[in-house]
Amino acid sequence: MEKIKVLIIGSGPAGFTSAIYTSRANLSPVLYEGIEPGGQLTTTTEIENFPGYPEGITGTAMMEDLKKQALRFGADVRRGIITDIDLSERPFKVTVDHEHKIEAESVIVCTGASAKYLGLESEAKYRGMGVSACATCDGFFYRKQDVAVVGGGDTACEEATYLASICRKVYLVVRKNYLRASKAMQERVFNTPNIEVLFEHNTREVLGDENGVTGALLYHSVTGEERTIDITGFFLAIGHHPNTEVFKGQLALDEQGYIKVEPGTSKTSVEGVFAAGDVKDPHYRQAITAAGSGCIAALDCERWLLAQ
Repeated sequence: MEKIKVLIIGSGPAGFTSAIYTSRANLSPVLYEGIEPGGQLTTTTEIENFPGYPEGITGTAMMEDLKKQALRFGADVRRGIITDIDLSERPFKVTVDHEHKIEAESVIVCTGASAKYLGLESEAKYRGMGVSACATCDGFFYRKQDVAVVGGGDTACEEATYLASICRKVYLVVRKNYLRASKAMQERVFNTPNIEVLFEHNTREVLGDENGVTGALLYHSVTGEERTIDITGFFLAIGHHPNTEVFKGQLALDEQGYIKVEPGTSKTSVEGVFAAGDVKDPHYRQAITAAGSGCIAALDCERWLLAQ
């Protein structure tokens, strides 16, 4: 059975930053990239708000840069998915791809969170070409254009009001006949003149061409009446799903499934296990905050190992 000092699970900004720091500390980390090598950023076309890239960079290229930096310092980056893990005692027992067995002295969990989508074929077709699950990340590209936000909760209302500050018009497509958002957020939406709320509407299809999204075909959930809206951006704000299935019953999770950590640290409910990035952050979900928490997790892990 292979024995390693630091196991990093996940390959987004948090995972690779953890790998860079633990490699430079001579901890010989092994990083498994998981089901989506590079994480959610690989589905983003252009990133303009990550420090150090004044001209912007694609998500895929940025993740390749982070990976190269981790490899430069000696991180062992591998393809593979953690299919089973036992955190009941140290060393932790880990199974990769249902067959390869590992014993790890410490674990840094960076498995991220996946945005929820409607499941439409056309939605998948235009992902990264006008379809986005992060207005803060991608809204800048739709300045003075017409866009739509799908959702009725606080996140949807917050994204709609943000987009309204830079876009010409925002359609807020709400499945129910009311908003689930807090009263304060509802008031912000209703008091923003360039937001049009479409209650009891669902998306039948995202429309587009070779250049990206051009509109959306909606239908009224009660009458069935169809309506086409002309938009260039289609933003999903219907929630995220933390990738924590393999840790259920072993790590303390909140009611949404995000990993709980001690405030101000990356320490989980199990000594020797640390968490970083979106898997423990339901609020910010930015590449830069994920990278910062990856640094914190690496330093926490290094100090913990030195104390053993």
